[in-house]
Amino acid sequence: MSEALQPEDVLRLSPVMPVVVIDDAAHAVQLARTLLAGGVKTIEITLRTPAALDAIRAIAAEAPEMIVGAGTVLTADDLDAAIAAGARYALSPGGTPKLMKAARKQSIPFIPGVATASEVQRGLELGYRCFKLFPAEQLGGVSAVKALAGPFPSIRFCPTGSITAEKAPGYLALDNVLCVGGSWIAPAGKIRSGDWAGIEAAARQAAALR
Repeated sequence: MSEALQPEDVLRLSPVMPVVVIDDAAHAVQLARTLLAGGVKTIEITLRTPAALDAIRAIAAEAPEMIVGAGTVLTADDLDAAIAAGARYALSPGGTPKLMKAARKQSIPFIPGVATASEVQRGLELGYRCFKLFPAEQLGGVSAVKALAGPFPSIRFCPTGSITAEKAPGYLALDNVLCVGGSWIAPAGKIRSGDWAGIEAAARQAAALR
C-alpha cells in the first residue's frame, strides 16, 4: 500500500473497519497484530479516551503494517493531534465546513460523517466523495443507504452505527458501500480481558465478508 492513501483506498482496506475504543494504550500493538492475523488491515482508534493518541502512536511505531486511523475527530486540533501521532487517515461523526476545509489542507485522507442528503451536498461542494454515514441503523439502515445512490451515484459510503456481523452483508451488497464500521470485532471488554483469540476469530469472519 502506497504512503499516499486516497479516501477510497482507505475504505477498501477491509470489508469491516474495526471501530475501537481503547482504554489502555499498552494493548494497542497486540490488538493491531491480532487483527492483522485475522486478515483485517486497518483499525480506527476513536479519540474518545485519553489513551487514544498513545495507542495510535504505538501502532504506527511498532506495527507499521497496520493502517491506523483516527475516529471521532471533531476539530482541526483533533486532526492535527491524530496526524502527529501517526494516523494514516481520519474520520468524523459529522462534518462542519470549518473542519472539512481544514482537512482538505492536510496530508492524510479525511472521511467526514453525514446523516442527510444536504450534508452530502455540502461535502460535495468542498470536494469530498467518500463519507461515513452515521448513525446508519438509526437513519434507516440499508434502505437509507440504497436511497442515497439515486441522487448521488458517484458517492461512496462507510455506514457506521449499530451495525452487527449479521447486518453487515446487507450493506456490503450495495454498490455505493465500500465498507462498514463495526465495533463488534474488538469491543472494549474483549480488549481489556485480552481475548485475542476471540478478536482474531471475529476479524477472520469480517475479512471474509467480501
